[in-house]
Amino acid sequence: MTRLPALAAAFAPHDDLADKLLPYAFSGNDGSHDASHLIRVWKNAARIQAEEGGDDRQLAAAVLLHDCVSVEKNAPFRAEASRLAAEKAWEILDGLGWRTAEISPVAHAILTHSFSANMTPETLEAKILQDADRLDAIGMVGAARCFYIAGRMGSGLYDPLDPLADNRPLDDKAFAIDHFETKLFRLADGFQTAAGRRLALERQVRLRSVLAMLLDEI
Repeated sequence: MTRLPALAAAFAPHDDLADKLLPYAFSGNDGSHDASHLIRVWKNAARIQAEEGGDDRQLAAAVLLHDCVSVEKNAPFRAEASRLAAEKAWEILDGLGWRTAEISPVAHAILTHSFSANMTPETLEAKILQDADRLDAIGMVGAARCFYIAGRMGSGLYDPLDPLADNRPLDDKAFAIDHFETKLFRLADGFQTAAGRRLALERQVRLRSVLAMLLDEI
């Protein structure tokens, strides 16, 4: 907890808000959804917001609290994670004196940001949060997170006899690189903002390069 004031500075110009919300921002010990993830998502969101507009204070709150309830990737109620986080975020912001009209768009952004929830964001802030979070799942960081999560889940890196699943069903619970095809390469087609789509295409190229280099080495 002693690092939280220093971490808050990374969310400037909303470092005062971050100082209040960071104590609630994490649950569990998932290194793919930690402080570094929040900072990257905020940088992505701020970059998109600078082009697209939107309420940056609401966006900062949504970024800071979007993972405030942690549910493991292999948990049976994984699809409920964003709903649980939105409900907790509402309670936190209400406790800090936010008005309902301010909390509602933050909760909506958190509710709809998750790929697992399969919900469409309706506000600009929600679209930016979804794009900013998904940018962190592709590119070099996305590849690193994929392999990290595979290790947490006890998966192998790849099928030694059929890495690209030419003659077997894809199984991203068993093999990390299967997740590239089952999810990561699909993300770039679902971005909500023009700025997000442009950034996603750049990172998609990097992600495909990671896979190509891995396949060359094996």
